[in-house]
Amino acid sequence: MKKNASFLLLLSFLAACSSSKPTPEATSPQASVVTSPLTPHVEAVRQQFAPDKRVALFNVNTNGAVLAGETNLPAAKAALLERLQAAGISYQDSIQVLPEASLKENQYAVVMLSVANLRSKPAHPAELATQATMGTPLRVWKQDDGWYLVQTPDKYLAWVDGGGIKLMDQAAFTKWQQGEKLIYTQPYGFAYTSPNTKGATASDLVYGDVMVLKNQSKGFYEVAFPDGRTAFIPSTEVQKYTDWATSRQPTEQNLVETSKRMLGVPYLWGGTSFKGVDCSGFTKTVYFMNGLVLPRDASQQVHVGDLIDTKDGFQNLRPGDLLFFGVPAKEGKSERVIHVGMWIGNNEFIHSAGRVRINSMDPAAPNHDAYELNRFLRAKRVSPQASLIDLRTASLFQ
Repeated sequence: MKKNASFLLLLSFLAACSSSKPTPEATSPQASVVTSPLTPHVEAVRQQFAPDKRVALFNVNTNGAVLAGETNLPAAKAALLERLQAAGISYQDSIQVLPEASLKENQYAVVMLSVANLRSKPAHPAELATQATMGTPLRVWKQDDGWYLVQTPDKYLAWVDGGGIKLMDQAAFTKWQQGEKLIYTQPYGFAYTSPNTKGATASDLVYGDVMVLKNQSKGFYEVAFPDGRTAFIPSTEVQKYTDWATSRQPTEQNLVETSKRMLGVPYLWGGTSFKGVDCSGFTKTVYFMNGLVLPRDASQQVHVGDLIDTKDGFQNLRPGDLLFFGVPAKEGKSERVIHVGMWIGNNEFIHSAGRVRINSMDPAAPNHDAYELNRFLRAKRVSPQASLIDLRTASLFQ
């Protein structure tokens, strides 16, 4: 039986999203406490190239004159060595630049499950950091006993079980990318081993899964998964990816309509799919469905877009604007952004808290959320230009 403390911790997860999740860097040795003339230079380079360790790996520590650790940023290592040389400081370079040599040519991967769970450490009991849907291209940096440190298209670093991805070399990855793609456009469904919905299933599917188109006949598309398996999907449940991408219109109406397609989806810490979403996973999924890729976490999403004036109320907000909640900076402590939702008009916002639901900022409304109103920080409006990736023009799956 689980301890009461664990149960209370779970309840706290359901109440709000964290501003930042532990990252793969946390699994590696921490910076040495031994004073070294190298340390200030290491920290300066870290702040320049990897201020957010969720999206950039610069795990370098010092031990006297020895530089040790690893990074996936060759330019950061080069900048550090240049600084030390310019300062006339002697050093021994033992910094490993990823990808790891043990990967050999397999430095790319594609998600081959409907939803792959990416974790903060290379272990199944580790915290769920984020998710990636079928067909998502990944960069592979290192391995650890069947787990792989990967980076998603939005630059998020996390560990994935090798059973959830297909490792590829450059040639295989290019061939996969060049294949004509289909995207699954229903919230949830299945691919079948034959063109028969009453037959055996090959995989479950969620909105956003991407596969290679092979053939079309009798109301089905025959598709190929990244690992080479073939399956059949009802043609009414998929769309050619290029058609889907060019048809995306992230208008106020479309953002609201797609957000309501997720009403009732359960809260899942680290979730970014129709199987479950945390607060920032929800807003990220809504924007993805409209062709725009947002950063992963609430504390990252708050840095994109244009600030909306809310000092006198919410009258300036438009549907689709993101609302951020948390703890303001005070007494020398930094601000903490720990929750995000989306404005839908009529003083209401939609967010994932326990489940995807609609609440109101109006104290007189029956669905008023006094807790969120009291911790509201600011609102941002995200244009296509402010997003990380505009899928209408980017070649993410091609």
